[in-house]
Amino acid sequence: MREPQELRFTVDTPLGPLALVMRGGKVSRAAFRRGPDAPPPADPAARALAARVRAYFEGEAGALDGLSVDGGGTPFQRAVWRELRRIPPGKVRSYGELARALGRPGAARAVGGACARNPVALLVPCHRAVGTGGALTGYAFGVGRKRWLLDHEARGRGRIAGACSASAGPSPSSSPR
Repeated sequence: MREPQELRFTVDTPLGPLALVMRGGKVSRAAFRRGPDAPPPADPAARALAARVRAYFEGEAGALDGLSVDGGGTPFQRAVWRELRRIPPGKVRSYGELARALGRPGAARAVGGACARNPVALLVPCHRAVGTGGALTGYAFGVGRKRWLLDHEARGRGRIAGACSASAGPSPSSSPR
C-alpha cells in the first residue's frame, strides 16, 4: 500500500508562522515556529486548511472545529486530545476537570503531560487547558501565546468563563513571540 503524500507548509498568523503537516488528508502536525514561510501547495485540502486557519485568526473562533487530525499518541493522550476538542472556543477547563471528565480524577498531571505532547496545537486546543483556579500554566509555545489565544477567542465569545485572571499573563497587545 502506498504511503499517503505528506504536505508541509506554513500559514502566517499574528503569533508567527504556523507550520502545518498534512498526511492522508489529516493534519498530523501544527506548531508555531520561526522561519521562512512555505505557502500552501496547490492541493485543495491544504489550501482549505490554510483558509480556515486564517479565518480563525480573523475572528471566526469555530473555524478550526471539525478538522480531521491524526497526531498519533497513546490511547490516553488521544482521549485527552478528544476531550480538549470538546471545549468550546472562549472557554477553559482545568487539567483536573479534564481528568474527571475522562473518568481518571487523579490524573491531572497526566492530562498536563498529554497537553505538552500535543503535536497538533491550535487544532487540538491545549491552550484551553488551565491550572487550578484558572492559572495559565505551561504552553509549548509560551504562556504569552496562550494568553493571546484565550483573549482572541474570548473576544469572539464574550468571555473566557471567568477562569483566567488578568495578572496571569501578558495582554493581547503584548508581543507573544
